[in-house]
Amino acid sequence: MQTIWAHRALVANSWAERVRIDLDEDGRIGAIAPGATCPEGAKRVEILLPAPANLHSHAFQRAMAGLSERRGEDPHDSFWTWRRLMYRFLDRLTPEDVQAIAAFVQMEMLEAGYATNVEFHYLHHAPGGRPYEDLAEMAGRIVAAAAQTGIGLTLLPVLYTYGGLDGRALVSGQDRFGNDPERFARLVEGARRHVAELGADSGLGIAPHSLRAVDKSGLEAAVSLAGDAPIHIHLAEQQAEVKEVRATTGARPVEWLLENAPVDRRWCLIHATQMQPAETEALAATGAVAGLCPITESSLGDGIFDGVRWRAAGGVFGVGSDSNIRISLTEELRTLEYSQRLRDHSRAALADPDRSTGRVLFQGAVEGGAQAAGRASGAIATGLWADLLALDDLGPDGQGRLGDVLLDTWIFARDDRAVRDVWSAGRHVVQDGRHVQRDAIARAYGRVSKRLGYEV
Repeated sequence: MQTIWAHRALVANSWAERVRIDLDEDGRIGAIAPGATCPEGAKRVEILLPAPANLHSHAFQRAMAGLSERRGEDPHDSFWTWRRLMYRFLDRLTPEDVQAIAAFVQMEMLEAGYATNVEFHYLHHAPGGRPYEDLAEMAGRIVAAAAQTGIGLTLLPVLYTYGGLDGRALVSGQDRFGNDPERFARLVEGARRHVAELGADSGLGIAPHSLRAVDKSGLEAAVSLAGDAPIHIHLAEQQAEVKEVRATTGARPVEWLLENAPVDRRWCLIHATQMQPAETEALAATGAVAGLCPITESSLGDGIFDGVRWRAAGGVFGVGSDSNIRISLTEELRTLEYSQRLRDHSRAALADPDRSTGRVLFQGAVEGGAQAAGRASGAIATGLWADLLALDDLGPDGQGRLGDVLLDTWIFARDDRAVRDVWSAGRHVVQDGRHVQRDAIARAYGRVSKRLGYEV
């Protein structure tokens, strides 16, 4: 059993001081005692918080960071030109490469303060679309990385069938993603066997990629495989996507999905940056999570999610690192808030009358991330997984500051370097600001990066 003693902690959504927390052997929070003395042998920390899930990641894209910042052949560079570069890049990746990249990504997530990786996993096959002998080989590589890093994992095998709403064939690069519903069901079972090799806190969900890549029957097949597990889908990310869906179906993406799918709390709608006000309010009412990736959405020019209207309608949100061009929990939260301010010429856009901006951002990410991951976490409370992050005292900026102002100071005046320790389901994987296997993981990734480093 581990014991943590925190000078200050956000316990069950309230601030407490001198908090003792006992972790059970199975990685759950067993007991919480505010106002306690620090027992001998306890891990002493300054500020203890629940650690969120990173709710959207494509691990392999981490190795592209820094390789796609030149303008493509199209004079108007956009998401679509970036996507063509990505397809060329991924054709060089081996299963061993993907495992090394995923481990590095997961390590960076943990060091940033995330306890869980929700992996939107669509790189299934060998170049040319040839299946591996183990249909779920690549899923097994993500699992192997999680076993090394100790991160919590919710794996989302992705159904990707078509190159567009007209049913056109997959192009080169996309063929590594492709499955029909029947083969996808077998792939999911293979992925389930791999995930079962991890701890009891791991999980499996389903991800129909998008309305562009899956038709109605494919969407229904994917949803039927999910049961009560999480269902994630890219939705209304790009203006061109909205036009294509509307031209083909007569409805905008959000309209079509709400009319044709049982959207509820199991669902996580990734990006949703291209919504009209009525769509935002209708989608928020379903209880689904808005999966926001502000750094990637900025990088790809996706647009700005209507966070103010979403929250006013009672919507739930979380954050993810998506393309993994930069993995920073504080920067995701800061960018989300600043995008609202820039659009609306406002300040403290997402704050509540009784909760500061930082508190709303952080608590929203923690609670929404847990829901999107299908994970029994989201707070420091007995019986939940011990997904915890400890901050230092925030240096000179943190002196004399209490409560929500600590979160505001961390998110807006400091950065992820304030993260000192992270536990994932009780696994103490970041200690003194450094992952316990950083050197070995970084060396393996460096070898892959050196081989792949070229101008895409």
